[in-house]
Amino acid sequence: MDLRLKDKVILVTGGDKGIGKGISCVLAEEKAIPVIIGRNEADVLSTVEEIKAKGGKAFYALAELTDPMQCKNAIERTFQEFGRIDGLVNNAGINDGVGLENGNYNGFKRSLERNVGHYYLMAHHALPYLKKHKGSIVNIGSKTSVTGQGNTSGYAASNGARNSLTREWALELLPYSIRVNAVIVAEAMTPQYKRWISSFDNSDEKFKDIIARIPLGNRMTTTEEIANTVAFLLSEKSSHTTGQLIFVDGGYTHLDRSL
Repeated sequence: MDLRLKDKVILVTGGDKGIGKGISCVLAEEKAIPVIIGRNEADVLSTVEEIKAKGGKAFYALAELTDPMQCKNAIERTFQEFGRIDGLVNNAGINDGVGLENGNYNGFKRSLERNVGHYYLMAHHALPYLKKHKGSIVNIGSKTSVTGQGNTSGYAASNGARNSLTREWALELLPYSIRVNAVIVAEAMTPQYKRWISSFDNSDEKFKDIIARIPLGNRMTTTEEIANTVAFLLSEKSSHTTGQLIFVDGGYTHLDRSL
């Protein structure tokens, strides 16, 4: 299917690793121009070069996403380069383990800043450019927003906010024909996930137990599967879809895992 994303300029936060990298690569395969926004120059440049080596186009802007000015500058750098912005994928975040019992208020605030503050900043600063081209926004979220996980109050609260902002922005931006949707992830193998699973003493058994409870195929969701849905939501092929929370998780969140 031709998603008609050729030469569309799409910002991807955290687009240099894990799910974000998967999204950047799929967008490039669809002939779009992913603009990878991250803070580690080596990782960002590596992903850009990998995309270009495969014949795709990519651009980048370095930014510490907890810094409002750096978020604004990344967007302005993109506009100066291309003269347009057609989409935004808010993806960057970290399950930082700030819990109720093992955390503190300062840590909780920091977690919100790291996991949802920049979702607002990026959308706010990109909005004038998205209006001009009736662009789309896709927020990446986590099942923790609806299932909980334990010992991760900051991350769970941030993902609940991501879901709410998706609905709020979809409503607020109706007059500009800007669609806003969210892709909710459960179990996907990323560098961050590998670190988490390896933190258990019985990591192999833990991993086998998790995949056994994923209803569709008893396997992890791939970053490409997540990215394919993101690309669809950014495209005109989903032209009447907005305000939706779409779970790309093999049924893990909502189907009976005892099956």
